[in-house]
Amino acid sequence: MTRTLARPLLPLALLLAVYLCLPFAASVPQIGHADWAGVDWRATWSAVGVSAASASTAALIILIGGVPLGYWLARSSSRAMALLGFVVQLPLALPPLTSGVLLLFLVGPYSAIGRVLNGALTDSFTGIVIAETFVAAPFLIVAARSSFAMIDPVFEDVAATLGHHSMSRFFRVLLPAAWPGIRAGLALTWLRAFGEFGATVMVAYHPYSLPVYTYVLFGGQGLPAMMPLLLPTIAIAIGCAVLSVYSRGAKYDAAQDPSENGDEPALAPVPGPPATATADNPRLAIELKRRLGTFDLDIRWTPSTRRLAIIGPSGSGKSLALRLIAGLDHNETGSVTLGRRDLDRLPPEHRQIGYMPQDYGLFPHMTVFEQLAFPVDADSASARYWIDHLGLATLLNRLPRQLSFGQRQRVALARALTRHSHLLLFDEPFSALDTPRRRQLQRSLRELQREISAVTILVTHDPDEAALLADELLVIDQGRVLQAGPTEQVFSQPASMRVSELLGLRNVGTGVMRAPGMIEVGDGLILATANGSIEPGRPLMWRVASRAIRPGHGEHAFMAQVLSIELRHGERFARIEAAGVRFDVSIGEFSLREGRVEAFVVDRAGVSAWVCAPISDTSPRLIAECANRVRALE
Repeated sequence: MTRTLARPLLPLALLLAVYLCLPFAASVPQIGHADWAGVDWRATWSAVGVSAASASTAALIILIGGVPLGYWLARSSSRAMALLGFVVQLPLALPPLTSGVLLLFLVGPYSAIGRVLNGALTDSFTGIVIAETFVAAPFLIVAARSSFAMIDPVFEDVAATLGHHSMSRFFRVLLPAAWPGIRAGLALTWLRAFGEFGATVMVAYHPYSLPVYTYVLFGGQGLPAMMPLLLPTIAIAIGCAVLSVYSRGAKYDAAQDPSENGDEPALAPVPGPPATATADNPRLAIELKRRLGTFDLDIRWTPSTRRLAIIGPSGSGKSLALRLIAGLDHNETGSVTLGRRDLDRLPPEHRQIGYMPQDYGLFPHMTVFEQLAFPVDADSASARYWIDHLGLATLLNRLPRQLSFGQRQRVALARALTRHSHLLLFDEPFSALDTPRRRQLQRSLRELQREISAVTILVTHDPDEAALLADELLVIDQGRVLQAGPTEQVFSQPASMRVSELLGLRNVGTGVMRAPGMIEVGDGLILATANGSIEPGRPLMWRVASRAIRPGHGEHAFMAQVLSIELRHGERFARIEAAGVRFDVSIGEFSLREGRVEAFVVDRAGVSAWVCAPISDTSPRLIAECANRVRALE
């Protein structure tokens, strides 16, 4: 792939590059003037050894303490940690000689520590290490903090749901993912320590490190005697620079993968899967309460089936509810039970669940094989089954960046299922996919749901997705339950206009039963319905099938204006308005024109009605409020 460069920036880049290269070029003609004969190679290599050993010791000390410090600086948002992050970077802004003076205040021969140790920390190898550690530590700390800050916290969440405790998550997930940046920072740290002069000469003039020995030769014998010492210095610098930019792994061209074009394999016809839940087929019951700032989540739900979905708009609390169920966030006063197990008492690593965030949470440094072996108590037989069943056998040695979206989803599914998870949580797993691939993977997931016995909860804002993948729905908004029940019932009889809006339902409204089978809607429009069980005067909600409305004349016909004509999925629909109420009409081959007023009739068999408020509340105020909500939605 060819990349277009920003050509106006090229002169600026070349100007700085030339400047950085010129000193090296200028030194080449001076090689002949060096005093090679007068070099004290024994003293030279002793100074090189002191610098290399002290820099390595300082770098090891900085690595051991700097990586955890960088992690906490990246993860904590407290003011104390922010202040600490500022202080530990101060050595970068201080002149090295000033750093040396500060260290003398701490460990010098006349300081409290120096008097106790009889000056052992100055003019010694230990003093060199102390000086180099102080001035070089910020390089690694900054690199570690930046590396950890770039890691998505969802990796920690996924690792927790796969059974790993906090230390295991750090050393097996976070540290390997951050290591490339830390490794580069470590190389810079070692180089900074190796070349440190100012602080070192103040704290430990002896034994000579290479920078101090170079300064001594230059001051005593001049430039020719000092020049041979440049060779080991430059050689070591070049070696460290090479290590700092070294990157493992070959690049992968995703365009060569046919699955990137949407060619995802179908599920393989293999024998039934290993069991993924206990034999008593437990059911889920949740009571979730959590306050975050001004947002308050309060949900109670006891579904009776295994395939569940939570639907709601953005910011309604769907993902927070899923995190509370997984134990990734604190459930303040509620409970989460699965059968006889009280999950709310368990940390996420002990809940035996599978969690799939929106981007699937595949660890970037692990191959597919390593991802599947990562869950605690992962079952090898189950892993082999899902590898074959989901078409992963040819992908085992690939990293996540080498996989298509569909392949990543299948790997995440297999990883969750290899641990015999009793509960699978999906947080909008198809939101980043195009429509054809999304539909294909939704069908694949539906097939998997039929095969496994685990409870599955899908969080989504797509009503069609919820209808396909769930037998029961929980509709929420602003942290509250609007309706819960079987999917078919929720779609056929939404509890409120807000629910119908969130489900994307058309031809739904509120009205009142004026006579048996006669619904008054809008400004006096009458709809006939086959439902005669609702008493006259009761407020209700109604829904009309789009195919039940057609142009024509007859009993209860009404005049309506044709607002627009649209083509949806190959079928013609008209948007009409009558008595202040709008309907979507499937017009088929009927000839209608936009802007004209036409006569329409409604087949009473296509009109459903149900009570939209408690039967004890028949006040005109409630009916008026329902009508106002309808107008607001329009």
